[in-house]
Amino acid sequence: MKPGERILGVEGGGTKTAWVLVETVANAFGAEFCILDQGKLPPSNFRLTAPERLRTILAELPKQIDRAGVFLAGCATDEDRRALREICLEIWPNAKIVTASDRESGLAAALDHADGIVVNAGSGSSVTGRRGDRIERAGGWGHILGDAGGGYSLSVQALRLILREHDLHRVELDFTAKILHALSLNNFDELVRWVQTANKMEIATLAPVVFETGAAGSARMMEIIEEGARVLCEYTEAVADRLHLLAPKVVLIGGLFYRDSMYTHAFRRRLKKNLPDARITTAGRAPELGAAWLAAEAHDHVAFHAKPSQTEIDGLAEALTEQRNPRSENLEKMSAQELVQLFVQEEKFVQNALRAATADLTRAIEVVAQSLRNGGRLFYVGAGSSGRIGVLDASEIPPTFGAPAHLVQGVIAGGAAALRRSVEGAEDEESAGAFALDERGMRAADVVIGITASGRTPFVLGALARAKSLGTKTILLTCNPAAVAVGVDRGPMNSAIAPTSNARQGSPSPATDLDLLITLPVGPEILAGSTRLKAGTATKVALNIISTGAMIGLGKVRGNLMIDLHTTSTKLRDRAVRIVAEITQRDYESARDLLEANDWNLRGTLRNFKNFHPA
Repeated sequence: MKPGERILGVEGGGTKTAWVLVETVANAFGAEFCILDQGKLPPSNFRLTAPERLRTILAELPKQIDRAGVFLAGCATDEDRRALREICLEIWPNAKIVTASDRESGLAAALDHADGIVVNAGSGSSVTGRRGDRIERAGGWGHILGDAGGGYSLSVQALRLILREHDLHRVELDFTAKILHALSLNNFDELVRWVQTANKMEIATLAPVVFETGAAGSARMMEIIEEGARVLCEYTEAVADRLHLLAPKVVLIGGLFYRDSMYTHAFRRRLKKNLPDARITTAGRAPELGAAWLAAEAHDHVAFHAKPSQTEIDGLAEALTEQRNPRSENLEKMSAQELVQLFVQEEKFVQNALRAATADLTRAIEVVAQSLRNGGRLFYVGAGSSGRIGVLDASEIPPTFGAPAHLVQGVIAGGAAALRRSVEGAEDEESAGAFALDERGMRAADVVIGITASGRTPFVLGALARAKSLGTKTILLTCNPAAVAVGVDRGPMNSAIAPTSNARQGSPSPATDLDLLITLPVGPEILAGSTRLKAGTATKVALNIISTGAMIGLGKVRGNLMIDLHTTSTKLRDRAVRIVAEITQRDYESARDLLEANDWNLRGTLRNFKNFHPA
């Protein structure tokens, strides 16, 4: 494929035909698309649209093209693809043509070459999953046999409800009036006659009225909507099970998901019950772009999204956390004692890094404490080892300081599954990091600490960018000074409030657009690249300092005693007794009696003493 080639991508279904015309532009790693024009035409489901009508629709598209990818709903068999290709060649006789089902263009737009599951809910519906070379499908059998959860199916269920209520109770639902208005019909009998002659695409256009009625409070319509989401979730779970995807990326495409957030929420809520580690997102690219990409891929390679440039690759390789440690180049030749001595000696670099970051950590305590005082929450965001350390520190706050579980939250790429095992590729998605915070209802009063040893993890950077866009305080903690060497205003307290104009939306360059940077340069790991070692130790200590300092600032400590701990075990009750005995200067049994009289509420027990004045 040559630079300057014009490629047409077409995705057709029961509601519309969407198209995009792109031109290939050379770049450092192949080629990329430049969009020249795009638009929408009438529906073009291959099974439901007559060939002559299909020719008429396609003839409206740009003629001067070099390649075309035409992917239509209902184009499922080899015979269908050949027939569609012949129609396309009549219109573009000199172009290279690729034809197939809209499942394939949706898969390409949503996942590129990656593994995952695409859930499509438009006029019809389908679920398609991929793991390596293996493809699994569910649904998508057309409106007669399947398409449950699609616009046609939801509309039919609503229309059947109208008829059932009329037959049983001679009652006309609110939905009846809305449908009559939408179709410009005058009465129930006209509606029945219309339904008897309407085709799939016409009936599917009633789906927005179903959602509107559900949003207005109709419990019956909500049941229909919830049932559609349930079926799609059931199909998604089946595909994930057959592909052995434990924490799949699930991408939602189609008009129902794009247009009706109610449906997206219903699907996400149901899927999370049975597939809690699924990473659910809405496709960021339109299927017609996937069609154009497949047209290019059929003959040559074109970049659908930017691959790492040589500069980026070199930057990753040069990261301090990726370097080889000259003191540990012969690990396999060391005795156990030598290995232990080496580990102990290397810990001095952790101490040095923490000591150098004193001002940064001081400022972090102040920022976090202030946010929490103002009703905000603290989010730790990380991937892999960094993410696990953040989750660990967050999980210790409620039992140690009696804080509510929502006050400090750990967010890890890949979800709960990543706590126990590696979830491949989870950290590479900036949008996933942003979405994870959206799911938690992040607001300006909160504070986000991004934890990434390399300083470059996309999941973390995406979360920080989303936080910054909402006015949330942002802190980046890294062990790679090179990642935070630009765009930083390091004032007396090492605060870094950088302008946001130079950052791509959702994709901040490291060290820009942050409120505070904390660097912990512990040097190369004993085992090259294994940041669970020194980097992990330094990170854990840093988070200990920040969270403990913030909790002290909130008045949850007296001297060096926990005065809000949860007395949920024998050990913690014993500790509470000793704290009461210490502060009130009484014996153990008397202190225990006081706690029992106050239902083991430590702060409540201490509040009665005049020399106890917590913040």
